[in-house]
Amino acid sequence: QLQASGGGLVQPGGSLTLSCVASGFTLEYYAVGWFRQAPGKEREGVSSIRSEDDKTTYAQSVKGRFTISRDNAKNTVYLQMNNLEPEDTAIYYCATRPPRDIDYDPLSEREYDDWGRGTLVTVSS
Repeated sequence: QLQASGGGLVQPGGSLTLSCVASGFTLEYYAVGWFRQAPGKEREGVSSIRSEDDKTTYAQSVKGRFTISRDNAKNTVYLQMNNLEPEDTAIYYCATRPPRDIDYDPLSEREYDDWGRGTLVTVSS
């Protein structure tokens, strides 16, 4: 089971850290992706971290502002979000992908099997 948390209301320019906690399995053996869905828009990939080598990927819209990381001792993946913009307002979801081939699009939701419930991030003054 996956659980995303850490969302909330933040002013533009502020920061939040989202957590994706796994229970019942070991998260370090899975690729983890963060996705978001804004009101009236399709869900999009934000960031991912691979299981094989912890290689990270970011959407262009968040590159340089967001950082994904793992804490294997806590069975958790984080998404540190800095310099937040109103356009970052969305429900954020984490999802896992078991190790299969390594030639895949890490920001494609079709690649991910298990999804947690989302956490709402609102960026507003």
